[in-house]
Amino acid sequence: MTNILLAAGASAALHKACDLASKLAQDGHAVRTVLTPRAAKLVSPQLFEALTGEAARTDEFSSEREGGMDHIDLARWTSLFLVAPCPADLVSRLALGLAGDLVGTVALALTAETPRYLCPAMNPHMWKAPAIQRNLEQLRSDGWNILEPEEGHLACGDEGRGRLVEPQEILARLRAQAFGR
Repeated sequence: MTNILLAAGASAALHKACDLASKLAQDGHAVRTVLTPRAAKLVSPQLFEALTGEAARTDEFSSEREGGMDHIDLARWTSLFLVAPCPADLVSRLALGLAGDLVGTVALALTAETPRYLCPAMNPHMWKAPAIQRNLEQLRSDGWNILEPEEGHLACGDEGRGRLVEPQEILARLRAQAFGR
């Protein structure tokens, strides 16, 4: 069993993160979820709690705090950090090491040995933007594993590369690369 911290950014693909959380928990992993504040406006954190059995976090200064420093406690707990979906804004913030929310502070508090996986999801034009490609290269050089988006029809109506990898495929890749199965 792996302790997986699933971080989810605001994206039309956020519904897939719910499916992913469920699949990871069903696969026998302990799953905790951290949502960016914008993601928490799109989907209820309680949904992730129902799917994983663990309260989803959105703010390290919330009234649900159990004490301690949430970003440090979560970073110590996790064996694998997975960001899915990771929209353009979150890609850029992680590449720059910005710590304006709980996702960013946890990412900075991880040990160097903690495996990090990022699953981008964005409009095809955003995906091709030089700034996004530059930020992805920075993340790769910082040790992040990037599960590149798929081609297809996107919620914005455009066709092209930018669709979040399907949850079953993310699970298969993690099994092959991180879980040793």
